[in-house]
Order: sequence, then C-alpha cells, then structure tokens
Amino acid sequence: MQFLTWRAAARWLAAAAATTFAATAPAQGAASMEAEMKAASEAARSTQVLGPADIKLRDQGLLKLPADYVWIPEPAASQLMRAMGNHPDSRQLGLVFPTGQAGWLVVAQYEPSGYIKDDDARDWKVDEMFQSLKDGTEAANKERSQRGFPELEILGWVQKPSYDSQSHQLVWSMSARHKQKGEAPADADSASINYNTYALGREGYISMNLITDLRDIEKDKAHASTLLAALSFSDGKRYADFNASTDRMAEYGLAALVGGVVAKKLGLFAVMAAFFLKFAKVILLGGIAALAAVGKFMGRKKDAGSPSNPNPPQ
Repeated sequence: MQFLTWRAAARWLAAAAATTFAATAPAQGAASMEAEMKAASEAARSTQVLGPADIKLRDQGLLKLPADYVWIPEPAASQLMRAMGNHPDSRQLGLVFPTGQAGWLVVAQYEPSGYIKDDDARDWKVDEMFQSLKDGTEAANKERSQRGFPELEILGWVQKPSYDSQSHQLVWSMSARHKQKGEAPADADSASINYNTYALGREGYISMNLITDLRDIEKDKAHASTLLAALSFSDGKRYADFNASTDRMAEYGLAALVGGVVAKKLGLFAVMAAFFLKFAKVILLGGIAALAAVGKFMGRKKDAGSPSNPNPPQ
C-alpha cells in the first residue's frame, strides 16, 4: 500500500524553519505542537483516499481523483491544517497531496456565495487588478504587523487572470514573500505561490488552490490543471442550471475572486491577503517546522519494522 510522501514537502525551507521553531517555541509548547501534529498526521494517514477514486464534494460535485494523488477528507484535513497553524472553517472540503516526491499541496473549498455573474471578465483591466492586490495587501499588513505576523509583499503575476466562459473556470496566480528587512537582498527562491483555480456553479464556487514555491511552479501548476479538469458539478448544480427567478445572486462579480476592484469596493481588501493569513504558514517560516514534523511522523510510520532506514527524512 502506498503512503503519503511528505519528505519533499518538509524540505521547503526546513533548515530556516527549524531554527525559527527552536528559537520561538518554549519546550512545553513545542511538545504540545508535536503531539498535535502527530495526531493530525495519523488521522490524515488513516483516512487518506488514494486515486483513482471518485471524491464526492458534498451535494455540489465530484472530483475524479487521478492515480498518484491522495485525498485527505474532512475532518482530518481541517485537523491537519490546524496543526500547521491555520484556521480552516466550514468551507473546507479536503486536501490533495502527491504520492511521489513533489512538495506541494492543494486546498479544496466550497464557497456558497450564490450565483456569480461572469460578464465583468470581458472588461478586466489586469493592471488595475494588480495594483488593487498590492494596495489590499499593504492595508492587510497593518493588521498582520499588529498580530505579530511578518508583512507580505506582492511580487508579480505568475499567471494573469484567465477565465474560460465555456467551462466557467478561472485561474490566476501571483507570487508573494515576506518583506525583506534592511538591505537584505531579495531572494526569488523564497517567494511563495498560491496557484488559484475556481469552478463556478449554480449556488457558489469550488476553489482548489495549489500551494508551492516559485522554483517549482512551472512543473507543479500542471497538477492544478489536472485537478481542475477532473472536477465537475452535479446535475442541477451546474452554472447553466441557474434560475434567475429563484436562485440567489452573489453580492460580487468574478473580479472579486481575483481581489480586484469589485472586492475593494466591497471592503474585502484582501481576498488574496486573507488567503495568506490562513494558509501562508504552510509554506512560509511559521509552518515549515510543523510540516517537517508531519514528515517525521509519517516517515516513522512508513519505516516501522525495518531494521534500518537507508533514506532518513532530510
């Protein structure tokens, strides 16, 4: 039987993270975090679904999980996210990991927003969207700083917003990183990536956001495309099933999903920044130590019973 391979993911900035973890976590707190992570990783391992498999997404749709992918369902997915320092809510559907040595994960959510009109996609001004994202992130940095989180800065588009009006699917991605202090040189390899994909339905949308780093995005984004193509809404829940006389309309248009001008007018500064607040610690310093702990416990379980382990976690 295959097991989740966490080793490569745990290598993301593992050395820096271990230093941060050791320097900031009291011994008692570290032990508590370790116990929480061990329990979460065991829950994830015991409930994992290996592809190929049909994954039902509530009453909304189906993900035909391909081979070489692993699905972690609820509530184990939320338990794992909490152990990594995040705050999942009722929108969470599950997590996707690779079975191989790649170091990425996908967070799947369902947002019951109502029917989102997509006609604003015809008039998108990408430069304005970019500036809005930068402004929104800067505004959110004030709260991040007050709460003790490192400030973030937007670097640029990795994937400009692209919407397919036939499939009603949206893709966009932007790179960001912790702000550099003093005169420290910028390190492109430290940039984090959220490669965002959305599928619109009658009552809301399903998002599958791939989290990785800049060095790997060109090869990893193919997985986001594969999973998006494997997603479909159920009969009666499709975008085309919308009934204007009975169905609820969303309070925003498609541009809000890119943190654009519409989101800013609604006071949702930070569609992207809010995502970072919830999930960035998976890939930035605060969460890499936790992810490394997952790798340690998964590695122990996988290698249990072996007289020696020729490939210890790195």
